[in-house]
Amino acid sequence: MFNKRDAAPAPTYQPAATTARRTNGSSGAGFSVIGADVVVTGNVRASADLHIEGRIEGDLDCGSLVVGAEALIQGQVRAETARIAGRIEGAVSIRQLTVEAGARITGDVEYETISLETGAHVDGRLKHFSAQATAAEVTVTPVLGSPREFKMIDAPSEEEAA
Repeated sequence: MFNKRDAAPAPTYQPAATTARRTNGSSGAGFSVIGADVVVTGNVRASADLHIEGRIEGDLDCGSLVVGAEALIQGQVRAETARIAGRIEGAVSIRQLTVEAGARITGDVEYETISLETGAHVDGRLKHFSAQATAAEVTVTPVLGSPREFKMIDAPSEEEAA
């Protein structure tokens, strides 16, 4: 009756955060989840993908972001890619942004590509940026005087430079 043949094998526990892997070709780090019952007060910075179901009261900086329908972020958000279903109250700077139906962003939004589903709300200014617009600052030394810093506004193309 209680011999070893009848015993079920002991379950093994593997946390999702260590077994999950990125699918977007990046560094291979796992993802982190801030659950619905979690409130974070302070800035959050993550090198892994981040999935938010709870609330963050502070600035957020990460690579890839998913904001669940019941989630709330109160602060500045910066990410490479993001899918927003919940609420953000603060400035947003995201390279590839998807704002789902029912999502609400209250604050200015900077983006390279954006997708707004029907029913999404953005209360703020939308500002497009591109890789060329974020060119590095250049230091130029005039013939007379001290060095000055200049910011490149429009770099000439190779054809124009030739």
